[in-house]
Formats: sequence, structure tokens, C-alpha cells
Amino acid sequence: MLKLDRLVNVLGGYGARLWSAPASRDVALRSVVVHDPTDPRAATGDVFLAVGVESAAEAVRLSRAARATVVLVREGTALGERALGETALDETVLAEARDGGVAVLLVDPEVSWSQLFGVVYGLVLEGRETEAGRGPTDLFAFADTLAGELGYPVTIEDQMSRVLAYSGSQQTADPVRLETILGRRVSEAMHRLLESKGVFAHLAISDEPVFVEPSPAHGLRGRMVVAVRAGRELLGSIWVECEQPLAGAQCTVLADGARAVALHLLRSRVSADLERRVESDLVIQLLEGTADVSAVISRLGLPGGQFRVIALQAHIAEERHAAILLAFERATTGFGWSRPGRSALFGNTLYTVLPSGGDVTAALDWLAAIVAVLPRQVTVLAGVGGPATPAQLPASRQEADESLALRASRSGGDPAVVYDESWDEILLQRLRAAASAGRAPARGPVADLTRHDAEHGTRYIETLRAWLEAQGDLAVAAGRLGVHPNTVRYRLRKMDAITNLRLDLPEKRLAMIIALAVHRGG
Repeated sequence: MLKLDRLVNVLGGYGARLWSAPASRDVALRSVVVHDPTDPRAATGDVFLAVGVESAAEAVRLSRAARATVVLVREGTALGERALGETALDETVLAEARDGGVAVLLVDPEVSWSQLFGVVYGLVLEGRETEAGRGPTDLFAFADTLAGELGYPVTIEDQMSRVLAYSGSQQTADPVRLETILGRRVSEAMHRLLESKGVFAHLAISDEPVFVEPSPAHGLRGRMVVAVRAGRELLGSIWVECEQPLAGAQCTVLADGARAVALHLLRSRVSADLERRVESDLVIQLLEGTADVSAVISRLGLPGGQFRVIALQAHIAEERHAAILLAFERATTGFGWSRPGRSALFGNTLYTVLPSGGDVTAALDWLAAIVAVLPRQVTVLAGVGGPATPAQLPASRQEADESLALRASRSGGDPAVVYDESWDEILLQRLRAAASAGRAPARGPVADLTRHDAEHGTRYIETLRAWLEAQGDLAVAAGRLGVHPNTVRYRLRKMDAITNLRLDLPEKRLAMIIALAVHRGG
């Protein structure tokens, strides 16, 4: 927990000086509030940043209204010129600060508010480890703090009702809270209930806390919920388990908590966006081929060994962009060693380089985990490339692309096509692509017989295919065609008169099998 003494010491390195400290410097600081003249709502917080305030007297007055413990005031012309050694703040201002129990930190005008805000927010809200040992950059410590101030359990969720953090003790939790925490998101049944009560419609348009009545039949004790918003964008929500609506100071604490969580989520998003950009650039280098493969693998924090490339597309009905962005966000949530793979978004395809050890199980498990956290209405198609060393990743990427294209050509089935299992279909796909580009021979037995069938209504191509698939067994070929074996024998003689079949040569038979496989009518 951050203490006033530590804040003063850290900001001293940025040219801040303490001019008044009526309270103990051992007092704990748990929240930050920034002066916003455009926001009519009263905001409270332990550390008050007097951004844009014209005078020290006004800054102290506003900080007292915010019930702050310390106020940061910029030194400048508004505070009056002073000679060397003179007090920068008027004694009347200092007296008002002492009466209100507000410490005053005078900040060097060369330090920008954005720099100060970054330092203060990092110290106060991201702080050091809590007594419970929770980490500095997650929301769990803040959920504990908020629960302590409100006296009720707290859960913080994102805009899709997924759990971001929750306060520590679950001894008095109702069944809905326990199920939500264990499932890491609100259950479908509870989501429908809350939707029918208009809770989500309220969160979409209002910043005011709303009380959700208890529903014993559904295991719901009652909730106070408030939206977490940045401008008009809904980032998430805070849920407080309570049997009666919160009022007065508790509502104020909850509203302030929503602003603090919004700041935390925005900072996390900015940090994540920067991390994603760097990661994407490095992954694209691997997929396109680079001379510094080892260096890039090392920078991405990936282990050595074999990898697979996964190519994934996602959409909701005809919408091709929102779902893939959501998939990219989920694939890149949790940086460093908490994720097995590294991802990049290229066009409308998400590529992930995943350590595999040659086995495809890890890739399919990763894909299943992504599908599980996406909304039910999202359709996911994927292709999994073959195992590859770091230098072979461009080849695995091509295999993943071709596997994805093969999956997109199918209706229904599993979300993914794996190259190892479908290499034969992909080979034929490549040959068909070559044929469609005019690279297949325009003449030869298959081309000749195709033209003859079109001009005379014969069934020679069908007969040739059946004979080759039966490996020359007339009875089997006749069975497939539904004719007598003598009919097959007769057709083969007629076909040999039209074109030079040479069915006695293995290489000719192989070439005709391939030509039939890529034949447009095949």
C-alpha cells in the first residue's frame, strides 16, 4: 500500500516540494482524482491533481471537496512571483489546507501533468504487492481495496461479462458470484436474467449505479452495479454483492471506483497495444522470412524447437472485421510467459506461431481455448501448418493458409484443417490452381477424351477414372459404372483409337490420375 511519505519522496525526484503536511506521512493513499472542469459530478480521491486550476487557493478548496489527502499544485505565475527563499504559497492557503487535513505538494512547472499523472497513477493504483501477495499490475488489489471501503464483495468485469478481477474472501458469496468466478464469466442463464431486468441496457447508456433486486430462485442475493466507461465507450462494469441499494458515501466510493478502473483499463489497453504492435512486427518477420531468425525468436521469448503456424479467420454472419479483432485481442491477452504463442493480425487473418514439439495437439488445444472465449455467434475457421523449425516458418505459414482455404471450402465440420492430415487435398488444390492459371497441358489423353465426351455424349472420362481407380480390374470398374466388363473393355479400345493412352506404362497412368484429379469436371 502506498504511503504519503513514499509519494513525497518519489515526486521529489520530479521537482515536487511538500509545503503542508497536517496528516501523518504514514497515511495510506488508495485512489487518484484529476480535476475536470467539464464534469459536473463530484469526484473524490486520496490524491488530487489540480490540472488547469488557476490558483493555489482554488486547488486546495477543490481538494477538500474531493476529500483528498494530498493535492498536487503546479508552481507558476498564478501563485505569484517570489524571491529566493520565500514561501511559494500564501499563508492563508496553507492554513486552509491544514484545516482540511490536506497535504500540499508544489510541482515544478517544467514537469508536465501527463508525466505527473503517469507517475502518480503507477504508484497509487498499481502500487506494490498487497498483503495478500497480489501482483502490482492487475485489478485484484484494487478490487480488495474497493471491497474494504464498501464492506461488500466486489467483482470487476469487462464489456462482455468476463471476470477481470474480484475481491478476496468468498465465504459469504452467493451461488451466482461463485459460479461467475469459477467460470471466469457470467453464465448464460444469469446473463439472460440480467438482460431481462434491463441491467445491460442501463449500463449501455448510464453512468449511474443501479440496484439489481435479489432473486433467491436463481441464487442471486442482490447487486449494485455501475458502468466503467471512457467517454462513450463501455469498458466494463463493477458489481457489488449487497442485499440493499448503496447510498450516500458508498455510492460516491463506487462511482469513484468506476473512474479508477476506467483509467486502469485504458492504461492497460495502451500498454497492450504497444506490446501487440511490436509482437506483430516480429511475428510477420518470421512468417515472411528473415536472416535474423534466432534473434527474432529470442526477442519474442519463444523457446527453441519446432513450431506450427495457425491461420485463423473469424466472423459474425457477414461482418468480417469485429470478430477477428476480438479474436486477436483474446490471442494476445496476457503478455510474456503467460501465453504459449505469439500472434500477428495480417489483413483479415490472425497468424499465431505456436511451439508444438511436432505434435498437433498443442495447436488444437490453443484453437479450442480461443473458440471457447469468443461469443457463441462467432464462426471460426482455421488452418494449421505442418511442424517447422524457425527457419521453416514461412513454409508452415503457406501450409496454414492453404489449410484455411480448404476449410473455408467445406460446409460444417471441425473449425480447423490440419496440413498433416489433409496434405493430399492441398496438393490437388495447388494443382487445380496451376491448371486454372493455364499451366496444365491443353492436349493429352484427358484433354482429348474430355472434348470427345462434350462433342459426342460419350462417357470415356468417367470410364477412364473408374478403370484407374480400380487399378485395371475390369470387374471392379464395371461395378462402379453399372455396366458389363465387356462394355469397359470395348470403351477402352475406342478410347485408345481416339488418343494415345498407353495404359501399360506406370508413369502414363500416374499422370492421368493426377490430370483427372485436377480436371474441372472431376
